[in-house]
Amino acid sequence: MRAVEVRPSPPLLALLGIRIEGSVPAAVLPLILTMVLFLGPLTQMAMDSPKGLLYEVKSGLSLKNVADCLRDLCWLRSHVVAPLTEELVFRASMLPILVPCTGPTAAVFIAPLFFGVAHFHHVIEQLRFGHDSVRDILACAGKMSCSKCEYVCLLSILPGMSELSVMVFCLSMFQFSYTSVFGAYTAFIFTRTGHLVGPVLCHSFCNWMGFPALGSALQHPQRPVLMLCYELGLLLFVLLLFPLTDPLLFGITPICSLILEPRSACS
Repeated sequence: MRAVEVRPSPPLLALLGIRIEGSVPAAVLPLILTMVLFLGPLTQMAMDSPKGLLYEVKSGLSLKNVADCLRDLCWLRSHVVAPLTEELVFRASMLPILVPCTGPTAAVFIAPLFFGVAHFHHVIEQLRFGHDSVRDILACAGKMSCSKCEYVCLLSILPGMSELSVMVFCLSMFQFSYTSVFGAYTAFIFTRTGHLVGPVLCHSFCNWMGFPALGSALQHPQRPVLMLCYELGLLLFVLLLFPLTDPLLFGITPICSLILEPRSACS
């Protein structure tokens, strides 16, 4: 009879990304990588701050501001509860199930689709309960302005739908797209580092920053400098993506031990 290699299964908490080994680099390096990607928006924030970025950072880290944030249920939901629960469900729980079946690379792109669909309801709820107008949601979603001719084209493609329905459809698809891309990024981080803390911190940071305000950046008085920062941030992000998430920096990655041979995302 042919001997079959049997590997011990990693502990459940380790599979969920809750472990001590490599936790410090797993918390710091993905966050730095994400901040590099947001170099343009961070530069724009510094330029638009009337008292300077250093003052804003000191003010944000003051005990009074921290206490105010901890008492604000909306802030806690967006920056603590949502990042922790969503990463626990859509990354830490789903990826260990998908990786043995599809391999790590395919799992990184499949899991975010569920994450994107789970965000469809936000735009519809905001409109249904009258919390925001369509233009407010557009501004909040991407700081973008849509020309009327784009809606006319969509109305001709989707007959029988009102202009409001088309706008809700567009907003939902836009939100599905960027949440799916973000989900693929945090799934990649989770697979490479084997830690939950990195995706949670990156998720919280991105919720704080919001979608890059490309529209206002293009109309900014310092547009050439801002565009250079946007492009530089994207270039550095691509160059640093694999080096800063090298599995060797974080110890043995439990999720990658579920497959017999390391593949792409795990190596």
